[in-house]
Amino acid sequence: MSQDHVSASRWARARWLASPNADERPAGEVSLIVLHAISLPPGAFGGDAIEALFTNRLDADGHPFFARIAGVRVSAHFLIRRDGECVQFVEPERRAWHAGRSRWFDPRRGELRQALNDFAVGIELEGDDHTPFSRAQYARLAELVAWLEGRFTALDAARITSHAYVAPLRKTDPGPAFDWAYFYQQRRRRQYGGTAERQK
Repeated sequence: MSQDHVSASRWARARWLASPNADERPAGEVSLIVLHAISLPPGAFGGDAIEALFTNRLDADGHPFFARIAGVRVSAHFLIRRDGECVQFVEPERRAWHAGRSRWFDPRRGELRQALNDFAVGIELEGDDHTPFSRAQYARLAELVAWLEGRFTALDAARITSHAYVAPLRKTDPGPAFDWAYFYQQRRRRQYGGTAERQK
């Protein structure tokens, strides 16, 4: 990508931290958003462990759980921390490694699709199945989704899903603590009350 294109692919409201765990999308398609939740170690918030995991710098000796995942090569396009800070690891035009073995029925194509990383944007929320997400996270997520929908016309409300939905036998995130109704309310408020935001 050209320098101008790279710059335009980085959200101005996110802190940029490049992940090596990314490559090119085979067809250049961006038509799905997958929401995740992550905490490292499980149930603990704060610290730099998530960023270290996504950039292959996780210290296996830092916690017993880290030894189990230190060699895993994963990433997401974005991470939204508990205070609403957003970190971007991969440009959305590129493929991040977040969905794993997953499948999703595409209503436009009328078919069950796999290899979702090929066309999905992965957004991680710092959280777990049991702890309510913060209002700051929902607000930032709504802003981010508005920006993505402004960039990629294939995206809409029906093309936002969860890791649990696309990988139900393996994953539960973002879990029952994620308030979908509140998120969609914030999304609609952002969509209809802040059209200028979609152009930033």
